[in-house]
Amino acid sequence: MYQAKNAARSEFVPIRQLDYHVWVWGEPAPDKVPLVMVHGWMDVAASWQFMVDAFAGDPHVIAPDWRGYGLTRSAPTDAYWFPDYLADLDLLLDHYAPDRPVNLVGHSMGGNVAMLYAGVRPQRVRRLVNLEGFGMPATTPSQAPRRLAKWIDELKAFHRGELDLKSYDSADGVAQRLMKTNARLGRDKAQWLTQHWARPDAGGRWRILGDPAHKVINPQLSRVDEVLEIYRAITAPVLAVETTEDSLAGWWRGKYSLDEYHQRLTVLSDVRVEVVSDAGHMVHHDQPQLLAGLVEAFLAA
Repeated sequence: MYQAKNAARSEFVPIRQLDYHVWVWGEPAPDKVPLVMVHGWMDVAASWQFMVDAFAGDPHVIAPDWRGYGLTRSAPTDAYWFPDYLADLDLLLDHYAPDRPVNLVGHSMGGNVAMLYAGVRPQRVRRLVNLEGFGMPATTPSQAPRRLAKWIDELKAFHRGELDLKSYDSADGVAQRLMKTNARLGRDKAQWLTQHWARPDAGGRWRILGDPAHKVINPQLSRVDEVLEIYRAITAPVLAVETTEDSLAGWWRGKYSLDEYHQRLTVLSDVRVEVVSDAGHMVHHDQPQLLAGLVEAFLAA
C-alpha cells in the first residue's frame, strides 16, 4: 500500500449546523499563505495526499470534505446546491484564514466552485488553480420545464432507493473499482484511497462515503452569462490545468467543448493554461509530482 510521506491532522469545524471534516497538512506560520484545496464530485479530501507528498516545500494545506462527502455528514437532504458550497467555503476561511487571502486549488467540481468563489469573494483569493473544472454546458430557457420535471422524477427515484451507490464485498473490490475508473491508478494508491473513500457497514459491505443525493440533477439551468460575469470579477491570477485526454469530449459528446471552455477563460484578467500529458481527469493522482511543481511555481511567482 502507498505510504504517505506527510501526515495529515483530521479536524472537525462547526459550519452551518454541520461538523465539517477537514484534513490539515503542515503548520500555519506568518510567512505561509494558507493553501486551500477542494475536491471534486464523488471524491474526498484525502485524495490530495499524493500531491501534498510531492510538494517540495512545506505548505500549510487545508482540505475539507464537502458536505455529504467523506466524513462530513450532511443533515438529511435529497438535493445539493452550488451556493451551499460557496457559503461553506467562506465560513471555512473565516475559521482558518480570517484576516488574509488564501491560495485556492480546486479539482473538477471543486474547480468550478473555486472559480465561482474567487469571483464572489475576490478579496479572499490570492491565487487560483483550477484543475479540470470546466463548468457546465450552456443551457437555454426552453430547457427549464423538462429540467425541473427531471429533477422531480429523480427526487422520487432517490426516495425509492433507486439512486443508491453500489456497495462492495471487500476493500479490494473498492480498489478494483478505482483502478477500473482510472486505468493509470496503481494498486498501491488505490488501496490507500480505499481506506478514505469507503468504509465497511455493520454487515461488512464496503460503502462509498458519498451521499446518493449527489446524483440528483440540479434543477437550476447553467446560465453562462451569469458565470461569465462572476469570472470577470476574479482579480486573482488563475492557472487553468487540463490534460491531453480531453475529458469534455467524453462527457458531453459535442454539447460542450474545450474550445468553448477556453473562450470563457478569455474574460479573466490574468490566466494561463497548462496542459499535462499522460494524465486523465484525476490529474492529481496521475501526475502528482509534475502538478505539484506547476502549482508551487505558480504560487511563488
